[in-house]
Amino acid sequence: MGRLSDFARSLRPGNDQQLANDLSTQRRASHRRNLRANAAAGQAWEDADRQQDKRGGWYRAR
Repeated sequence: MGRLSDFARSLRPGNDQQLANDLSTQRRASHRRNLRANAAAGQAWEDADRQQDKRGGWYRAR
């Protein structure tokens, strides 16, 4: 559903509970969808940071 249909549906009386349930379901699904990608990105950053530390830090004199 598009945002316009969601807005139009919110204007109709009597479906507040259903609308709240739909929105909370969408919010939970979105949050769970991003968990794995964010965890993998954080782990990759941490691994890269550790490798950089092993190579001698962030600054190298010329």
